[in-house]
Amino acid sequence: MKKVFAKKSSTFRMHSVLEKSLKTALFSLLSLSIQAATAAPISEIDSNKTSLLAFQKIVKGKVVDEKGTPIPGVNVVIKGSKTGVQTDMDGSFTIEVPNASTILVFSFLGMQEQEVAAGNSSLKVTMKEAGQQMDEVVVVGYSKVKKESLTGSLQTLDNKKIVDITTPAVENMLAGKATGVFVNTGGGQPGSVGKIIIRGRTTVNGSTDPLWVIDGVIVGNSSGNMNPADIETLTVLKDAASTAVYGSQGANGVIVVTTKSGKKGKPTISFSARTAMTTINNGNFDIMNGAELYDLYDSFANKEDFENVWWWTPELRNKNYDWWDNGSKTGIANDYNLSISGGGDNFKSYVSLGYYDETGAIKGYEYKKYNGLMKFEYKPNTWFTLRPQINLTKETTFDQQHSVGALYGNMPWDSPYLEDGTLVGNAPNPTWVNTTGSNYLYDLQWNYGESESYTVRANMDFDIKFTNWLTYASVNNYIFGNYNSTYYSDPRSSSGEAVKGRIEDYFSTYNRVYSNQLLRFNTTLDKHSINAVAGYEWNEYNSKYSNGVATGIPPGIVVADAAAVPEKVAGGRSQWAVQSLLSNINYSYDDRYLAQVSFRRDGASNFGKNAQYGNFFSVSGGWNIHKESFFHADFINNLKLKASYGSVGNRPNSLYPHLPLYSFSQSYNENPGALISQLANPDLSWEKTYTGDIGLDIGLFNRVNITLDYYNKNTSDLLYRVPLPGVIGVTSIWRNVGAVNNRGFEASINVDIIKNDNLKWSVDANIGTNKNKVTSLYGGKTQIIVGDGSGIAGSASKLLTPGMDVDSWYLTEWAGVDPENGKPQWFTTDANGARVKTYDYAAASKNQKVIGAYTPDFFGGFSTNLNYKNFDFAAIFSYSVGGEIYNYARAEFDSDGAYTDRNQMNLHSGWSRWEKPGDIATHPQAIYNNPSNSNKASSRFLETGTYLKMRSITLGYNMPIESLNISNLRLYIAGENLFTITHYSGVDPEIPPINGAISGVATQVYPSTRKVVLGLNLTL
Repeated sequence: MKKVFAKKSSTFRMHSVLEKSLKTALFSLLSLSIQAATAAPISEIDSNKTSLLAFQKIVKGKVVDEKGTPIPGVNVVIKGSKTGVQTDMDGSFTIEVPNASTILVFSFLGMQEQEVAAGNSSLKVTMKEAGQQMDEVVVVGYSKVKKESLTGSLQTLDNKKIVDITTPAVENMLAGKATGVFVNTGGGQPGSVGKIIIRGRTTVNGSTDPLWVIDGVIVGNSSGNMNPADIETLTVLKDAASTAVYGSQGANGVIVVTTKSGKKGKPTISFSARTAMTTINNGNFDIMNGAELYDLYDSFANKEDFENVWWWTPELRNKNYDWWDNGSKTGIANDYNLSISGGGDNFKSYVSLGYYDETGAIKGYEYKKYNGLMKFEYKPNTWFTLRPQINLTKETTFDQQHSVGALYGNMPWDSPYLEDGTLVGNAPNPTWVNTTGSNYLYDLQWNYGESESYTVRANMDFDIKFTNWLTYASVNNYIFGNYNSTYYSDPRSSSGEAVKGRIEDYFSTYNRVYSNQLLRFNTTLDKHSINAVAGYEWNEYNSKYSNGVATGIPPGIVVADAAAVPEKVAGGRSQWAVQSLLSNINYSYDDRYLAQVSFRRDGASNFGKNAQYGNFFSVSGGWNIHKESFFHADFINNLKLKASYGSVGNRPNSLYPHLPLYSFSQSYNENPGALISQLANPDLSWEKTYTGDIGLDIGLFNRVNITLDYYNKNTSDLLYRVPLPGVIGVTSIWRNVGAVNNRGFEASINVDIIKNDNLKWSVDANIGTNKNKVTSLYGGKTQIIVGDGSGIAGSASKLLTPGMDVDSWYLTEWAGVDPENGKPQWFTTDANGARVKTYDYAAASKNQKVIGAYTPDFFGGFSTNLNYKNFDFAAIFSYSVGGEIYNYARAEFDSDGAYTDRNQMNLHSGWSRWEKPGDIATHPQAIYNNPSNSNKASSRFLETGTYLKMRSITLGYNMPIESLNISNLRLYIAGENLFTITHYSGVDPEIPPINGAISGVATQVYPSTRKVVLGLNLTL
């Protein structure tokens, strides 16, 4: 009774402004209601109170975003009515409500809708961005699932966490941000794209690229040149519970992208601009200047071999042409994006334009990218929704780039210019110390390449709502792409002189037709919730190309019509198709017990007729322990245990590995001839990966979120070219042989250290580890020696053998420098099987062994975000620990005198060169034209892959400009890739892909670039 009386008295005091007579009447009625409370529940008393106090009340307030910036134009509506107002330019509003318990609904484009009780006369409402709703609903497979109902292992990033570095490629933006996702960024050349490996390599011959799905459309093994600014959320699917619904395409993981859409509310115009100044970052790779190279030559033990040549004079030490200074500059990258979105109940739209332009920090290269996206949602009635969209992309390159190899290799004693300022001509160059060298600048007067590509991605999607629980969804997509390039070699250049000029034109087109037809079932019965999908999918690809090369070109003419000789013509066509039946069911009981089952049957054109169809499945379960009645740990707000098991597949890179093929590359007497080039295998099928996963999600104090996952992936039936005796005319055949295992642990943590109106500080960190090993090979073989994937002659090799990592190095073992004579040594095996040292490289190379692997021990990233009033600060780092890089560049530039036609590198920190007996050195005695083979492939050039890299650091300021109707203007400055902490002696321990593959071999790579960025974001 006391509690009720206090509540009534509080209500009574709130209305002290009323006349005394009304007070008396109300007090009398209140006393009567208190006396009746012994027989009436409190809720009934409250209801009576509401009816008694039903008079108008004025409520004032202010609406701000999470940074405290006022939001104008927010709709403030009394729930259940059409009565409402909008906030003014400073986010303020005033509204009349019936009573203090009235619910106000706050809505604004791009923000989460909120419901707030009117309560006191003054309100302050903080709205969150709509992108944060991903914490509640996540796009998984072909449906959306509440996060608390998920049983799979996945990670979702919103736009802000992705678009924080200056690059046109989404792949490059993921480094260090998603647990278990290893990214090798594409280097510093404008437009380069990195490679992604999710939870280790599951194949030895096939692609390791994940599958990309954009707005429900399977687009392939890349992001499809999409504009990163158009991304709303990006979800990385990792375990079988998440990926099995993609069947034969999900073995390498799946990345699901949802682009921005129009939202109900006032139209919003957003504009972003950033300009980045880029400079070359050569890391620890330090090329010698003229004096340093002179001192190296002067230290050669056999200096008499060149002391009497014309170029060896004391003045040579003072000659120093800086090739890098001549060939590099401050590059500029500009990134502009404009979007307009809005809509009402029946029609919503989102339109965006993007432009990216970057000139390389190495002179002579320019990349441009244009993006356009139009998305519409039209709902003419309650049961039908039409969702058309079209995405347009154009990319162009102009390539007259200075030679990266020459910038590293050209001697500082050789200048590209004669004394009169004219360019030195082609090799041989009698004025150079390296008389056999060519001056690449001479050719660049005329030679160049250019390319352009166009991509159109169009959708005509629609939904039909049969009932509240049953919907038919149709996704229908068409992608068209066109690429053309021209490379011109002038007859005056060294590359075109012999053939009197050359021009090469290449044209290719492709199209993809994709369609899936889905029935979606979603219902709740008491405590039972079911979310299910069943459907049919078709994916078809067609392409063709033509290539023409002509020679005998008049100087300056860049069309083949003027050529004297049609040197070469080539062309080809390719096709493939996949059709699928799929289903997925998610079940939840009382949001405590969760289960999921998926099944998919795929048929693919590039498998044998006896194994053209395959079945893939997953089962998983989850338990929200924190929702149990027996669970009373108040400091734990989330505790979920989950487990999954299932199968996915992988197809080969080859389109026709199962067919008997003939080559028509040979001819006789102008008649075409055919030679068999491949044997048929009608039993060829998918690589099959079975994955088990167990995980734990923990939430503490509503501030700390922890995710832990352990996985075990077994891949069998590896697609491999098995060698055949060459006598039959074919050297290999595709077969399903061998198996690989990947197992690992992943952990991520997010902590909101401080969160109040004026100050917010959060920290994120993740770590992943993967252990990879070959478990079996074909035909009982114990080992297969394969190339390292770099395609570089004389580089390292790798070994496939059971029990070893897929990326195991197979090398001659370096034994160091003999301290008595400075000679290089290697290990070999003597007649008794003992490991002994030898000076004979040829003998040692016959006893190679597995020495380390490229796979890191663990990797990940961490970041922090700080917001104070209108200021924001963010920093992102990534790291990798362990793993061995084969630094092939040292074979050329750390050659101990073997290469006298190119520059050399300075000794790295901690290195030393042998000079006298007794020296304990890392490098043997340097000898002119060194015959000792010390720079041949061996474990000498294996180096640690450990690094800590600063990805980006940003400081921004947000300010509303009410007089110009600008809701927010954010100005910021950022630094990207400012430093890397590593003991690796090369350019960058994050090795760019070579020939499209991650090999772990470091060559004369295009260096990564440091960027200083100025930018603004504007919202109207």
